[in-house]
Amino acid sequence: MLEAFFGKKKTPAEMLRENKRQLDKAIRELDRERMSLQQQEKKTVAEIKKMAKEGQMDAVKVMAKSLVRNRHAVTKMYGLKSELQAVSLRLATLKSTQAMADAMRGATKAMRAMNRRMNLPNLQNIMREFERQNERMEMTSEMMGDAVDDALQDEGEEEETDNLVNQVLDEIGIGNMTELASAPVGTRVAEKPQAAPAMAEAEGGGGGIDEDLQARLDNLRKS
Repeated sequence: MLEAFFGKKKTPAEMLRENKRQLDKAIRELDRERMSLQQQEKKTVAEIKKMAKEGQMDAVKVMAKSLVRNRHAVTKMYGLKSELQAVSLRLATLKSTQAMADAMRGATKAMRAMNRRMNLPNLQNIMREFERQNERMEMTSEMMGDAVDDALQDEGEEEETDNLVNQVLDEIGIGNMTELASAPVGTRVAEKPQAAPAMAEAEGGGGGIDEDLQARLDNLRKS
């Protein structure tokens, strides 16, 4: 009911904005008055010079007093403008402080509401459950990986690998991998006999050697 007669009550921010607007308007009016007085001062100086040339000294003195008052008025206007600017600066500072207070008030309400909604024991239970489920997921992933590796492993790979190793050992003159594994530590596996056993058998006169080959071997010994 009162608002219908007296209008809506203004907030502090609106009051500060309105007062600052009035101060800025007053400063602009002072600037206009000061510029008008300065222009009048130039005209007065020109009139004083003119009267002095004409010898009208009484008029010169009267106009000189007017010029002094004009200059004093200009000086006072500078002072008033400085004071109004200081007040306007204070209002601007108050406005900024009010805005900061409003922001802090809103942030405080939001923080209070969040703290009220936050249930610390429930949050701890959620974190424990998360850790438990995370560990279970890691174990499941590891088991799945092992199962996939076992399923994709070829049964013939180990046998093929052993055959390849034995082939390499045969090429370099070493027994198969079984003999290499059964050899005592610190001893070398005997290389496969090549030509020496054949020559020994030839020297022993084995019946399985051709007579021509035996004759050649005898000639080699004599030479």
